[in-house]
Order: sequence, then C-alpha cells, then structure tokens
Amino acid sequence: MHLELILSMAAGAHGERVAVGGRTGELTVEELSRRARRLGGALAERAVDHVALVDLNSEAVPLSLFGAAVAGRPFVPINYRLPDEQLRRLVERLAPAVVVAGDGVAERIGEVEGIELLGRKELLTIASDPSLDEADVVDPDPESVAVLLYTSGTTGEPKAAVLRHLHLGSYIVTTVELGAAGPDEAALVSVPPYHIAGISAAVSSLYSGRRVVYLEAFEPEDWVRTAREQAITHAMVVPTMLGRILDVVEADGGGLPSLRTLSYGGGPMPLPVIERAMELLPEVGFVNAYGLTETSSTIALLGPEDHRAAMASTDPEVRARLGSVGRPLPTVEVTVRDELGREVPAGQVGELWVRGEQVSGEYRGAGGGADDGWFRTRDSVHVDAEGYLFVHGRLDDVIVRGGENLSPGEIESVLLEHDTVEEAAVVGVPDTEWGERVVAAVVPAPGREVDEAELQAHVRATLRSTKTPERIAVVDQLPYNETGKLLRRRLREQLAAAFSGGAA
Repeated sequence: MHLELILSMAAGAHGERVAVGGRTGELTVEELSRRARRLGGALAERAVDHVALVDLNSEAVPLSLFGAAVAGRPFVPINYRLPDEQLRRLVERLAPAVVVAGDGVAERIGEVEGIELLGRKELLTIASDPSLDEADVVDPDPESVAVLLYTSGTTGEPKAAVLRHLHLGSYIVTTVELGAAGPDEAALVSVPPYHIAGISAAVSSLYSGRRVVYLEAFEPEDWVRTAREQAITHAMVVPTMLGRILDVVEADGGGLPSLRTLSYGGGPMPLPVIERAMELLPEVGFVNAYGLTETSSTIALLGPEDHRAAMASTDPEVRARLGSVGRPLPTVEVTVRDELGREVPAGQVGELWVRGEQVSGEYRGAGGGADDGWFRTRDSVHVDAEGYLFVHGRLDDVIVRGGENLSPGEIESVLLEHDTVEEAAVVGVPDTEWGERVVAAVVPAPGREVDEAELQAHVRATLRSTKTPERIAVVDQLPYNETGKLLRRRLREQLAAAFSGGAA
C-alpha cells in the first residue's frame, strides 16, 4: 500500500477529525490531505530527487512526509543535532533536493549546489495556499521509496535505510484499524522526526483518526504539562524520557489522569524504572514496542496485560518477562540463529533474524537483507519457552574475555537490581592478558552513595567472577543520543582512558 492511499483512506473515513493540534482543533484530516496535495504538486514541479527535513517537530512533519509521497520523492528527515560539517555532508549526498529547514538551519548548511532550502513558514504558506492545485500522486507504485532514514552508527558515515511504501503500508494496515481511535483520543509525539517512531506515529495516528499533539523537542516538565492540558491518552517515549517524566509526576503528585497507554522503546528499559512507572501510574497500560528502523517500526510487543501479569507474579520465569520485549507480531517471522546461521533452541542466545512484508533490511547503495528474505538484525537475543523475546544488546557490544563471550545487558541488569544504582552500563576495554576486561559505569540513585566493592560482590554473588566488573566508575550521567540509545563506543573510550594502567 502507498502512503498516498493511506492519506486518501483517512480523509474519506474520518476527514472531520483533528489530525494535528490542540483540543479545540486546528488541522483536520481532510485539510491536512488538501495541504499535503498542494505541497506535493509544488514539489513535483521542482527538478529534485529528494525532499529532506532538518527541523523540530511540528505540523510540517506530516505535511512534508505525505507531500513528498504525492510528489513521488523520498522523504528524508535528518538529525538536526548533527555537527555542522556532518549535516552539510548528508545534505550534499541528497542533491538535487528540497530541504525543509528549521530556524538557523540554513546558516548551518550554507549554499550547496543542487539544494533548495525551504523554511518551515514558507512550506506552510505553500501548503495552505487555496489557489494552488491539489495534485494527484505522481508515482503510485508501492515499490517506490517512501522514506530514507539515516542510521545512528557510531563509526563512519551514517547509512541510509530504505523504507518503501509497501513496507510502511504493510506495517500500518496490519497493526492499525482505519478510524479505530475514539473521538477523544490524542497522542503526544515528542520523539524526533528523524526516528522511525516519529514516522510511524505520523502515519498510524492519521490512519486511526487519533489527534496528534507535537512537542518540538522533549523536556520533562513541558511533556507532563502538555499531557495534562491536552488530555493526552497515548504517548511513546524512550527509556531515558520515562525516568525524567516520573520524577516530575512524583514531585508534584498530579499524576497523568487522561493517559491510557504509554509505549516505550528505542533502547533497553531498566527494570526499576518500569516497576516505578507501574506503581506511580497504576491506571496506565504500558507497552514495550521493540523494532528497528529497517523493519518499519515494531516487530514485537509486551502489552499491558503482560506487564501486569509479570509484575504480580512470584514465578521467577514469569516475573522475568517484565524485562522482555514480548512476543513477535503475528505478521512477522522471527528466528534465533548462531554465527553459522543455524537455529538455536529456546533459552540459547543468538542473533535475531526477521522477515515479513514490513521488513526492508535495505540500505541505499548496499542492497537488502539475508537469504530468502531474512534480515539479520545484529541484535543478540534469546526466546523463552513461551515465546517471549529477550534482547541482550548489539552483537558488536559483546565482551570477549579470554575467549568467552559476555553479555553487557546481563551484567547491567544485575547492577540495576542494587538499590544504590539508578543507571548502569557495561563495556569491554582492551586488555593485554584477557583481550578485553569488564568495566562498568553507574549513575547513583538519588541520595545514595555507590560502593564499588559492594557492587562487585553483588554481581559476583548473582553471576560469577568472570562477569564481575573489574572497575566501576561512578558518573553523573551516561552518554546517550537523543533517541535514548547508549553511546557505548564513547563510553568505552572514556572508561579505557580512565582505567588505563589500573588508574581510577
């Protein structure tokens, strides 16, 4: 299915509903469709290959996304937080292109041959001009490219993941019911537009008929205030956001009275954080949504009932599922395989492979996924006897100590069980004797002091000596990117420097 068809179906089914804006209504689904088609016509007249966006959240995001779809051009949202030099290089790679530029972006990019910079206000003016024709879709082929998303790699230039209309369309129509949202439902979107969650939120909300309220960028006090004032019923956050939201809610005691469902993803959720969330917000249904850019968003879910059952259980195996990402969606196939591509039994750690209509696994200039449609995720996982999926981290993050593979996630989980630890991260640093040695960084819980020897004894008692961090650094904060992913490479470099030669 093509994104333009999703736009048409939404406008025909519930065009009178508010698509983007406040409770009093600002931009209806029908009007968004009209404006996207005007914009699409204007974009189609330009001799460009891409429509990029370097801006904060606003109504310009869905307008640019669907306008590009109508114009038959790939939509390319770019991380506005990138250093100027890297931002300019990515923009240069897209020429010829129209770049929707937020405040101050034009000055950062400068003049680039083949690039037309279009300010947000300029774009909104074009889209709202009633004298412009509402264009029909230029290229309705679902095999055409809908979105290019640059992956957040830590080395080299980012790769552009290719999502075709058929991938996004398949995800939407198999997971979202047309017009199924209630008339009072509203989604708060604070994840950035260059994240797959920002793309899927724009499309799924339009298709379901759920009003979207955009926050330009995440700030916890603003998030909580907006959720209350706008009677937000649904939201999606990354783990680092949730902890900060809970701090605000706990401090003022006002709760989140309208919130029904809070989804989270984009990185591992520390057990103490989700346990605290369920205690503070008992009426909210929590959903762990696990997916990748290359899979058009979610491929596995741990739903509200799964959360409640695990939280209430005294069975260790059931309780452990609170740390899982749930079961795979029925529309995708998953398998766990070893380094030779052989399937491994339940309980054994391996690499997650996935396939299905929503799975792309394709990169610009680099082709697609594995044999027979399988995409190798590079995530280290295991599946329990009931089919719950546990993600241990990226395969590249595995610590190899004396020929033994150690999972950072397993050690981090044990550290987080200690009541003095708020956040924890484990990495391997170079060692002449063992190849790599295990070291950790922890953020203390509020008002608590961390004792290195005590934490080491805690890990040793739960796991074993080879998995016990040789050194533990106490830090004010861990290095995350803006979507909540731990920057392990940066942390590894910091800890290697701090502990080189045994120095603290």
